[in-house]
Amino acid sequence: MNPSQSFFADTPADPVSAATHADPCPYYAELRAGPALVWNEKLRAWVASRADVIESLLLAHGALRVRPATEPVPRAILGSPAGEVFGHLVRMNDGTAHQAHRPALQRALAGLDLDSVYSAALQVARGVPTQSVSDTLFSMPVRTVAHLLGFADEALPQVDRWMRDFVACLSPLSSADQLQAASAAAGELMLRFETLAAGRPPRNGSLLTAVLAESDADAPLSRSLLANLVGLLSQTCDATAGLLGNSLLALMREPSLREAARTRDGLQAVVEETARYDPSVQNTRRFCVEPITIAGTTIVAGDAVLLVLAAANRDPAFNPDPDRFMLSRARRRMLGFGHGVHACPGQALACTLAAAGLAALLDRAPDLAAMRERGWSYRASANARIPAFH
Repeated sequence: MNPSQSFFADTPADPVSAATHADPCPYYAELRAGPALVWNEKLRAWVASRADVIESLLLAHGALRVRPATEPVPRAILGSPAGEVFGHLVRMNDGTAHQAHRPALQRALAGLDLDSVYSAALQVARGVPTQSVSDTLFSMPVRTVAHLLGFADEALPQVDRWMRDFVACLSPLSSADQLQAASAAAGELMLRFETLAAGRPPRNGSLLTAVLAESDADAPLSRSLLANLVGLLSQTCDATAGLLGNSLLALMREPSLREAARTRDGLQAVVEETARYDPSVQNTRRFCVEPITIAGTTIVAGDAVLLVLAAANRDPAFNPDPDRFMLSRARRRMLGFGHGVHACPGQALACTLAAAGLAALLDRAPDLAAMRERGWSYRASANARIPAFH
């Protein structure tokens, strides 16, 4: 193979395939060096990669929506239990539907005692049976959030399995069998949350108690609120699994970081810098419903925009010395958790869960050098970066 062939073989084909590429950062740097917004014919979308442009796009709430106006729920799950859950999720809606439950969820998450969350997460994570590291990445955070929501310990493995099935409906790469399993799981999860909330008062101090208190919900709970409780778990699944896995990769790549990982503060610093340096959510989309001009380019109704969040995190105008993994930064900035009204209210929770999960993984004394030697790849995805260890 000649050098030019080797270069193209090692370069992502487009910004979507970059999410699971071994090293997309040089490609992202090329995107940032190009136009502020560039049309990608293959993706049928405008592509934004600079931090200032992406911030402007994320703040354009009136003109840009999180779902196409003609397809608020993916056609593949429309009319199914998975489609019902999807249609109610605040992160998949705008306007009044978005505001219906987001404030309550936001207040409940903001009120969490993160020290208590860390202790609970560490206990739950340590109780996850020994299995492949790649599966453990999902089980530790999902079971912890299920515990925080008030599920009994004996129910956590089943909730874990249902959630792993359900998140398949959020990916455009899922098969028909996966979508069917996702709908079955969605139905079970809705039923279990309904039973949990309508039964005896939820465990004192549970996240479910906080959500119910903040929402002023009367029994029986609305289907919309139940769906957003499922959504709390689904947001934990892929995104926090990726954050945990990529934090473990940071320790594998940089042995000098392992001393810091001996303390909770050090673990937290590793996770927070990983969220900037190697985020689990690499890109997101917005859909234009009315003309808007951003960075001198007019986007018209019906156009899609791909926001390459991971490229923005490495923008030197956004984070000085962006290609260095630095545990301490004067002002660490990142867009992987969103920005504006769709900023993820669970950022602190996600980082705390990942830090506790990382501590639990390290308690098992894995041979990080051997893991690095065996290598890893990334799970197939259009936007998530989740390692699968060999």
